[in-house]
Amino acid sequence: MLLDQQYLFAPGPTPIPDRVKAAMNQPMIAHRSQEFPKLLEDVATRLMPVFGSENPVTVLSGSGTSALEAAAANVIEENDVVVVVVAGAFGDRFASICETFGANVHRLNIEWGAACTPEQLEECLQSIPKEIKAVFVTYCETSTGVLNPIKALGEVVKRFTNALYIVDGVSCIGAVPVDMKEWKIDILVSGSQKALMLPPGLAFVAMNDEARAVIRNCKAKRFYLDLNRYLASYETDKSTPFTPAVSLIYGAQEVCRMFEEEGFENVIKRHLLLKEMVREGLRAIEVPLLTSDEDASPTVTAVRTIDGPSKQIKKLLKDKFAITVGGGQKKLKGEIFRIGHMGYCTPFDVIKVLGSIEMTLKFLEGKDVLGIAVKRAEEVWMEHV
Repeated sequence: MLLDQQYLFAPGPTPIPDRVKAAMNQPMIAHRSQEFPKLLEDVATRLMPVFGSENPVTVLSGSGTSALEAAAANVIEENDVVVVVVAGAFGDRFASICETFGANVHRLNIEWGAACTPEQLEECLQSIPKEIKAVFVTYCETSTGVLNPIKALGEVVKRFTNALYIVDGVSCIGAVPVDMKEWKIDILVSGSQKALMLPPGLAFVAMNDEARAVIRNCKAKRFYLDLNRYLASYETDKSTPFTPAVSLIYGAQEVCRMFEEEGFENVIKRHLLLKEMVREGLRAIEVPLLTSDEDASPTVTAVRTIDGPSKQIKKLLKDKFAITVGGGQKKLKGEIFRIGHMGYCTPFDVIKVLGSIEMTLKFLEGKDVLGIAVKRAEEVWMEHV
């Protein structure tokens, strides 16, 4: 009945626009040719407003985790004291990366499903007697659908420490506002396969001048992810020190064009609308949500699965309706599923996934919910038209 169509609503990777696919299918060019520096410079500078950066954005060939590792490997020396906010699986990953590079890691553990408050971070920072080298925070905690208050947390970091403020924006950059200078962010990283509408394989690092100075003086050993090499290559001839993912960079150029055509403020508004539609639709059929409206991310929504039948929702969405959503991670495994609504996603897509959830609940539990979530989502959409 569904032929070979598949509908991707995972929190990443996300769907790729046809025009981005076409851009990536352009004839290959040599990365040491005269053409490639123009391409790289165009992408690095056009990404600046998306990252809220005053400097060109550094492009790495690797997953989003490679950007997280680069942020740690280029700052941390053995026994450096760092603070990592852990509000889910990816905050935990950031902490593990820092530990791998020999840092003395202080984990600020936050309840999974809640955002870190400025007061919690202040209390943590003031409890540490030693000088703190860096504070690591996840902007959108993909595993819980929580958006941390990055601006407010940055003010706390700079008020009480001289630490670098390093932010993981992998699952939200391209869908949310950010201003590195005003928000006091020193390093902001992201990956290609989420709101940036690309396949996995590119990582991005935006750095201010203070961070670049720390990176330049860091004595820790690194090679492929040595950001000094990338900065030097870019400054010298707008190139990369190692072979880049040329086709993906062509795709990134097309993504920048799409952002500019829609207008980035409108991109942000669209994601807020998608979030409201998803949450209001699910609330209308009494499906419990993991996070509060205040803490909820505009790119991913976590849904509680509180009983036996509801735990089958993820599988039935895939088997019956060809819809892929994400499952829970680590201690939330089996307790939630996650709907990605970022990047190449429209209100019509939300209607599609809500309708399939209605039918799944009808099949599983016999609930008379057909049309209810969709109607509520349409009402929300109409309020914004």
